[in-house]
Amino acid sequence: MPTTDLSARNIALEILGDVVNKRRSLDETLDGVSSRASLQPRDLAFARHLVATTLRRLGQIDALIDHGLERPLPRKARPVRDLLRIGVCQLLFMRTADHAAVDTAVSMAQEAGLGPYKKLVNAILRRLQREGAELLRVQNAARINTPDWLWQSWVSAYGDEMAQAIASAHLNEALLDISTTGDAAGWAEKLDARVLPTGSLRRDSGGAVTDLPGFGDGKWWVQDAAAWLVSGLLGDVAGQRVIDLCAAPGGKTAALASKGAHVTAIDRSENRLTRLGENLSRLNLKAEVICADAVQWRPSEPTDMVLLDAPCSATGTIRRHPDIPHLKSVADVERLAVLQEKLLAAAMDMVKPGGAVVFCTCSLQPEEGPDQVEKFLAQAPDVQLDTITTAEVAGLSELITADGVFRSLPCHLADLGGIDGFYAARLRKQ
Repeated sequence: MPTTDLSARNIALEILGDVVNKRRSLDETLDGVSSRASLQPRDLAFARHLVATTLRRLGQIDALIDHGLERPLPRKARPVRDLLRIGVCQLLFMRTADHAAVDTAVSMAQEAGLGPYKKLVNAILRRLQREGAELLRVQNAARINTPDWLWQSWVSAYGDEMAQAIASAHLNEALLDISTTGDAAGWAEKLDARVLPTGSLRRDSGGAVTDLPGFGDGKWWVQDAAAWLVSGLLGDVAGQRVIDLCAAPGGKTAALASKGAHVTAIDRSENRLTRLGENLSRLNLKAEVICADAVQWRPSEPTDMVLLDAPCSATGTIRRHPDIPHLKSVADVERLAVLQEKLLAAAMDMVKPGGAVVFCTCSLQPEEGPDQVEKFLAQAPDVQLDTITTAEVAGLSELITADGVFRSLPCHLADLGGIDGFYAARLRKQ
């Protein structure tokens, strides 16, 4: 994705610094920058792609930079490392001509007030221009780009081989998944997409989603194939009263409403609910929308079903959000697990006898999935696990565990481009 505009690279440098040094999310930082920067959409897209690729390969990139340094950079020179990260990314992981990657990095150093480091930047990048390919060849990319806390948790939960497969899947950007309740084959042709076994459509990323055929007419919405499957685990919802907890931005609300459910969408964020309302309006779907804390809120009478997509560390979506490994920590998982426990208890309190709750998270961490359900069932004798069958997930047996719960991993459906990591269990009140 070539560009000659230095300002796009400077914006990328600023965004990268905010993510890795100030722990701000990539998309929120990009939104803030785009609101004040006078860049064309093409250049903003380039800046995001550059930062996302840098974050996806940050472990490799930092190892390469360290290889080229004779001594560690002083703390005050942190912006120099960020600049080198951008330069190495372009040099070795993007289709940027060697001379352009080096020259623009040196120019950026001057513009950023890092003139005294220009020679160092030039020397390291020139050295990696010569030696980088061989250094990359001997790196274990999956392992080196995964923070230790994540790697160790995945090895413990899934084993060495699967941890390697998960981390390898994160090296590639996720493709665009689309949900539609209309003619899937017809829309696949119009959107230059293919129909997945899950029923979702998938197309290569690129270009503005809002410019694609059918978007403005509300014929489809963007939703990962795993999330679409999870939204179907309540079974036949036509005519049923379903509460969607932590509903925004509304993909699962749309899926439920499109299948004939009477949906009440609950979320504590007014801003996110505004987006949910806009999405439903575009899709010509209806739901009751309430801004409330799901832990405290209760319906006027028990409902038939609840879908709880609980807040989590989102480690199952790293393909889409490569900043997550650099923003989250074990402490975040532990904190969110406490909230999930409260939300699950609240969800079960909302359903009538015989009613079902689907508890799900887009996390790979066992603390935010099987551990939660096991703990809850041990404390709730009137609730049982309602096992999920392969027929409910389009016959994809690899997505159902021996215990009868849904568990997708980023390396599943690898030959089709992978899938987000989700955990989902269906619980039924006796």
